[in-house]
Amino acid sequence: MNDKIEIYVDGACSGNPGPGGWGVLLRYRGVEKVLSGSELNTTNNQMELMAAIQGLNALSRPCQVLIYTDSEYVRQGITQWVHRWQVRSWKNAGGKPVKNQELWQQLIKAASKHQVEWHWVKGHSNHPENDKVDALARAAIDKLLRSR
Repeated sequence: MNDKIEIYVDGACSGNPGPGGWGVLLRYRGVEKVLSGSELNTTNNQMELMAAIQGLNALSRPCQVLIYTDSEYVRQGITQWVHRWQVRSWKNAGGKPVKNQELWQQLIKAASKHQVEWHWVKGHSNHPENDKVDALARAAIDKLLRSR
């Protein structure tokens, strides 16, 4: 696992729930690749999770990965909360089913192939990479709405 990859992720939603999009920027040795996608009826949190899942799934071999997200929901969820949810059979502290369980399970599986460090960046604060993935996510929503 000598390859170190930077992945910047973001999700967006027009209404919550509503049409949503996600954006990913992968950077390896100065080369960048972007990915994006959308869903018609989703939430912002689901799109934030999907961006991270898609970014990790785009990697073809195990890598050291630095993931940057402006979502504390994603960062804290994957680094702190999922362990307790799994022990509690996917129930939250209040005993209710964890929201987005299937996406969390997909993220756990995608991350398990790699050595991942999760980093939080402040959204909408002139962070160039975060601004780029936010624009990708929003453009994916626009493209989806134009195609209807």
